[in-house]
Amino acid sequence: MMRMRSIHPLSEIALVVLLAALIGVAWNKTLLTDAWRGETRHAAVVAPQPAQAAEAVPMPVGLAQAKDLHDSGQAVLVDARNADSFVKEHISGALSLPLAVADRKKPPLPKNVTPDTIIIAYCNGFSCHDSMELGKILIKAGYRQVFVFEGGLPEWRDAGYPTAGGAS
Repeated sequence: MMRMRSIHPLSEIALVVLLAALIGVAWNKTLLTDAWRGETRHAAVVAPQPAQAAEAVPMPVGLAQAKDLHDSGQAVLVDARNADSFVKEHISGALSLPLAVADRKKPPLPKNVTPDTIIIAYCNGFSCHDSMELGKILIKAGYRQVFVFEGGLPEWRDAGYPTAGGAS
């Protein structure tokens, strides 16, 4: 039986690196030749695309901040849930603006709610995204201070804060 000689591992690594370098040089021969001569190849110039305006997203507020702004009269709370849910129960003093009709109303809120009014949208808590979508609609409609109370009605009620039933 013949015994095969194995190549030392460092020799194998050196051989692989040498082969990779030779393949790289052969593949990029034209580019390297031009660089050696001091010539450059100009890449195709691509005209810059106009920057897309990022969609404005309302910032979140917590329970304590929502309560303080509401109680001091500095903010208007807006319920994004459907009308039936609002009639059943809502945060006392809140306005109803269901997400399903917000796009169709121009302007979406009463005249006494100006573009500078602080608006806090809410819905059915953290699993409900209607308040965020309503906030985006209100920002697009020109309201400048729109926030989202992500805890919504459940967090408000669980804190023992006043709720009401019926239309407002």
